[in-house]
Amino acid sequence: MPELPEVETVRTGLEPLLMNRTISAVTCFRQQLRYTLPDLSGLVGQRITAVARRSKYLLFQLDSDQLLVWHLGMTGQFHMLSTASEKGSHEHVRIDLTDGQSLRYRDARRFGYAGLIHADQLLSHPWFARLGPEPLSVDFDSNHLAAICHGRKAPIKTVIMDAANVVGVGNIYAAESLLRAGIHPSRAAGRISKKRLALLTDSIKQVLAEAIVAGGSTISDFVKADGKPGYFAHSFQVYGREGKACLRCDKQIKRMVQAGRSTFYCPGCQH
Repeated sequence: MPELPEVETVRTGLEPLLMNRTISAVTCFRQQLRYTLPDLSGLVGQRITAVARRSKYLLFQLDSDQLLVWHLGMTGQFHMLSTASEKGSHEHVRIDLTDGQSLRYRDARRFGYAGLIHADQLLSHPWFARLGPEPLSVDFDSNHLAAICHGRKAPIKTVIMDAANVVGVGNIYAAESLLRAGIHPSRAAGRISKKRLALLTDSIKQVLAEAIVAGGSTISDFVKADGKPGYFAHSFQVYGREGKACLRCDKQIKRMVQAGRSTFYCPGCQH
């Protein structure tokens, strides 16, 4: 599933192509994705004033003070094409712009979903009301992480992947961050010192920032808005490297399952 760096990469790719463009037509080839699509006919004539992101959601801000909110699900992709381009495979929504360009949404597994939300109701909307801080913001720091870990018996990897605590730290980036911080993914969150949690906070920020610069990680179907893959996968130090030598200490990378997800770690570097 696309994580925060992938969604941010899509956002930065789309924003200059959509800013101040006016929607001329909307075509929905399928109404049912993960949920039923809202009525998008009212978008015609509206101008896109910004493309933002909250957690893994793309927020297309319109001049009516509405937000077109989109979650990519597992295989959702946005592409910018000429309006003259033919409909592609698994293309479910087409948003034509008055400049002759067309925003196309493709989703092979149809787990993506969208909604129309008034801007002043965003924070109270069920999709957003319980979300924690953005990991690259000043609101996510060692004090915040120490507070949410205090007294917790849950594994630290589970804690940092909970969007109510901090958004966007998905499975890949949690594994990479924990390796850099030298913390075993199954260690109880409440048994980690504040000094080590500060190191983990910095590691999360560094890993996510590097992944955004690299254009995200191409795992399965993720591509950027220009159709090119992300390259952070070439920088993985632990994720997906079971049985290979750790790049830091040369011990063999191990794999275990936590909450139904594969967890990769180095028994030499992480404790």
